[in-house]
Amino acid sequence: MELLKEIRDSGYRISDELMCVLIGSWGRLGLAKYCNDVFAQISFLGMKPSTRLYNAVIDALVKSNSLDLAYLKFQQMRSDGCKPDRFTYNILIHGVCKKGVVDEAIRLVKQMEQEGNRPNVFTYTILIDGFLIAGRVDEALKQLEMMRVRKLNPNEATIRTFVHGIFRCLPPCKAFEVLVGFMEKDSNLQRVGYDAVLYCLSNNSMAKETGQFLRKIGERGYIPDSSTFNAAMSCLLKGHDLVETCRIFDGFVSRGVKPGFNGYLVLVQALLNAQRFSEGDRYLKQMGVDGLLSSVYSYNAVIDCLCKARRIENAAMFLTEMQDRGISPNLVTFNTFLSGYSVRGDVKKVHGVLEKLLVHGFKPDVITFSLIINCLCRAKEIKDAFDCFKEMLEWGIEPNEITYNILIRSCCSTGDTDRSVKLFAKMKENGLSPDLYAYNATIQSFCKMRKVKKAEELLKTMLRIGLKPDNFTYSTLIKALSESGRESEAREMFSSIERHGCVPDSYTKRLVEELDLRKSGLSRETVSAS
Repeated sequence: MELLKEIRDSGYRISDELMCVLIGSWGRLGLAKYCNDVFAQISFLGMKPSTRLYNAVIDALVKSNSLDLAYLKFQQMRSDGCKPDRFTYNILIHGVCKKGVVDEAIRLVKQMEQEGNRPNVFTYTILIDGFLIAGRVDEALKQLEMMRVRKLNPNEATIRTFVHGIFRCLPPCKAFEVLVGFMEKDSNLQRVGYDAVLYCLSNNSMAKETGQFLRKIGERGYIPDSSTFNAAMSCLLKGHDLVETCRIFDGFVSRGVKPGFNGYLVLVQALLNAQRFSEGDRYLKQMGVDGLLSSVYSYNAVIDCLCKARRIENAAMFLTEMQDRGISPNLVTFNTFLSGYSVRGDVKKVHGVLEKLLVHGFKPDVITFSLIINCLCRAKEIKDAFDCFKEMLEWGIEPNEITYNILIRSCCSTGDTDRSVKLFAKMKENGLSPDLYAYNATIQSFCKMRKVKKAEELLKTMLRIGLKPDNFTYSTLIKALSESGRESEAREMFSSIERHGCVPDSYTKRLVEELDLRKSGLSRETVSAS
């Protein structure tokens, strides 16, 4: 081999340690044959086979999914005067467990013990993982019991492997039941086990169980780290009683848990969404006391949270506070306020924020202009909205999908169908992708203009690009087809709705029912009266 020839000709001697590193790197790259070929030629470099070198090549072959070749090397060891050690067996046990051949792993464990190599924590961790991959929970539990009998304490890897494996091969509720029962009996599993169980409960969105578990382990003095605690809180906030969640949160904070900025913020968001403003304000105040509001980014997140809850006046207080502390707002800060006022259609306030933005030396970006345009459209000041759109182009700022979608929807709502169609065409011409609302608005415009064929073409485009039409799309087209005398096509379109992943709502169904009634010469009122 060229590499070996170059090394030999260079006059340098390669050490066992370097050869092990090289073989390991080739194994990680999946170069099983190369590892095998190099190992077969090591005598060419003046090297002798050793248990360490054999372990390196067997490990590399296992990692590159060449288990048969790894076994072959294992069998060759003794003929080269090399005795397998605990590392050799652990490598092979890991290989067969990955393949799901756990019974072979047990045979290897017996063989290693017969040769005087006592299984260690790593051996049992591999076996536990193997049994759980194979769905054999009872045998995995027996391995943990065997560790206890042999006075081997499970390490973090063992416990995490066990907990995650149980959740992987049992239904979540059953997994939780098994783990709680096992942890009651084995105190060695508790600390790291609690973290792992909480992670799995949160990952499976098991809010009720997360609450129960936190209460129980909290009473035992357990203090989770910030990331585990925050994940558990996020889970609780998605499906647990909010008052009880706050009680759990306060309990752990009083015991010394530091939730961090994100931990507080998700709780504040949930409280504001539930309109529990005084409680939300209490946690916001605590964030300040704990020194968690220390940068423009943290203030921006709080301001955004308050603006989304329509508490813009409170958000303005935080803007004043950050400036008093010498923290300068950035463009994101002002855009966040624009977003809050835009939803209200408060043009005066939007103008005020824009003035402040310019005074601070910031250049409006596409988000700034889109928010101003949205505000003007909501306030029915369409002419000003288009003037702003024109000014945006003059500033050299390219509109994005959001900008166009706002204007298209606004034009349709005011009956300016021609303009909405032109905007839609311009948007596509600029390589931008209209969203569902823009398509719906344009389809509605075409239908109002009695250009139903063009509306149908847009529906076909939506389906082709994978944009799923909704009931508004279908009901608009069904009504237009019906009114233009194309009743059979209206029925065909109705029958295709579910095929394209949309469930017809009551309004869409009623349109087709009225078609059937008209066909039979009856009106809905006549049928209702009878």
